[in-house]
Amino acid sequence: MTTLDSVYSPTDFRKQGHDLVNLLADYLEKAQSATPDKTIPYVAPEDNLAFWQADLAKGIESNPLDFFTKVVEKSTKLHNPRYIGHQVSTVAPLSALSQIVMGMMNNGGAVYEMGMVTNSLERVVTDWLSRHFGFEAADGGGIITSGGTLANLTALLAARAVSSPTDDWTNGTTEKLALLVSEEAHYCVDRAARIMGWGAEGIIKVPTNERFQMKTDLLDAYFEKAEAEGRRVIAVVGSACSTSTGSYDDLEAIADFAERRKIWFHIDGAHGGAAILSKKYRSLLRGAERANSIIVDFHKMMMVSSLATAVLFRNPSHSYQTFHQKAQYLWENADSQDWFNLGKRTFECTKPMLAVKVYVLLKTYGDSVFEEFIDKTHNLATEFAQILRRYKNFKIGVEPQSNIVCFRFLGRLRTSKSKKKELSLDALNELNSAIRLKLIEKGDFYIVQTTLRGEVFLRVSIMNPLTTIEHLKELIKEIILLDV
Repeated sequence: MTTLDSVYSPTDFRKQGHDLVNLLADYLEKAQSATPDKTIPYVAPEDNLAFWQADLAKGIESNPLDFFTKVVEKSTKLHNPRYIGHQVSTVAPLSALSQIVMGMMNNGGAVYEMGMVTNSLERVVTDWLSRHFGFEAADGGGIITSGGTLANLTALLAARAVSSPTDDWTNGTTEKLALLVSEEAHYCVDRAARIMGWGAEGIIKVPTNERFQMKTDLLDAYFEKAEAEGRRVIAVVGSACSTSTGSYDDLEAIADFAERRKIWFHIDGAHGGAAILSKKYRSLLRGAERANSIIVDFHKMMMVSSLATAVLFRNPSHSYQTFHQKAQYLWENADSQDWFNLGKRTFECTKPMLAVKVYVLLKTYGDSVFEEFIDKTHNLATEFAQILRRYKNFKIGVEPQSNIVCFRFLGRLRTSKSKKKELSLDALNELNSAIRLKLIEKGDFYIVQTTLRGEVFLRVSIMNPLTTIEHLKELIKEIILLDV
C-alpha cells in the first residue's frame, strides 16, 4: 500500500474518526465534571513554539490520535464553565461535527454547481434570520461570510456602491467619503473604512454617554461638521452591542437620523444581533428593522464554530451591488441577480460550506435553542452584576445589557478601624491587570480586561451555557484571595 492509498483508506478513516470523537467526548465529559482540567494551561509563547518544533523533529507518527490529544490538552478549554473570556462560542458538539462534513465534502460556494447544497442552505438560513429582523421583503438578500470583519466591510462596500453617483468599484474615486460610528465601536469598522481608502478622517467617531452608548443627539452636528470640511458622509453605524461593555446604541434614534439625512444605516450586530431571537431581549434591537444592513456572528451567541457571519440587506438588490466583476469561467452573466452564485456577493471564491454548521442546529433543535441560550447567558450576567454590588470593594463599569460584565476590584477592605488609604488610579489599574495575569497563570479561570475612560476593568463574557452563578461566586472569592 502506498502512502496515498493510506491517506484515502476508508478503514483507516473510520478508526481515526472513532478515536477522535471518543477523545472529544471525553474532553466534553471532563469539562462538565467536578474536577475539570485547567481552563487555560498557559505556557509562554517561546516555550510553546519550542514544544511543537521538537514534536515535528521527532518524525512521523502513524497514529494521529497522539497529536489530537496534545492539541486538546494544550488548548484553552472553552467548554469549561470557568471559561468566561473572549466572545467566542462554546461550540455545540453537533456544530463541531458538521465541520467534519464540511471539510470532507469541500464544496466551494462561488458557483451553484460546486455549492448546490450549501448555497441553498445559505439562502434558507439568511432568509430565516432576515425575517426575525422584520426584513419581510428581503428574501435572497443575505449571505454568510467568514467573520465580522469581512461582513462589516461587505456591508459598507454595498453602502458605498448604492450611495455613489458613479461606479467607484470600476472607476475608483477621489471623493472624500466618511461614516459616523460610536467611539466604542469595534475596531473592524475603522479598519473597513481605511481599507476602502477613506483614511483616518473618514471614520468620524461620535462620543458616548455614561452607559457607553452613542450620543445620538450629536449626530447632526458631527454630520454637518464633516460636510463643511468637504467630506460626504454616506453611512452611520450602530453598535448592537459594543465589544467592551455589551451596550446597545439607540437604534431607533440612529434610524431617524439616517432617514432624515438620507444615508445608509448599518448595524454591527456581530455579538448582540442574535438577541433578536429572544422574546425577552429582542427589544434591545428596536429599530433594527429600519436598517439597510445588519451583520450577526453565528460563532458568538449561537453556539456555532468559527467563523460564520450573516450579512443581511433589507433590500435584496443591494447585496448584488457590492462587487461587479466578470469571471467568464464562473458565470456567464455578471450582472444577473442569481442568489445561487455566491461568488458575486462575497469576498470568498472558494467559500466554505458555512451554512451547514448553522442549519444543522436550526434543523435539529429549532429556534428555541438559541432563545434558551441567549436568555440563560444574559440572565446570568444580570445576576452576577447584582452580586458584585453587594461587595464594597468591587465597582461595576456599566449596568449590563447583554452577557458582558465589566467590573473593577478596588482592593481588600481593612478590618481595623484605621482610615483606609485610597489607591491611586494608576495603582488600581496595575492591580486589576495583575489580577487578570495571575488568574491566567493559575489557569482555573479565563477572563479578559478592557479600559474604560482610563480605568482598567476586568471583563467577563458569559458564553458558556454550562456556567452557573456558583462558578461566578467562586471567581469573586478567588479575586479577593489572590496574592497580588
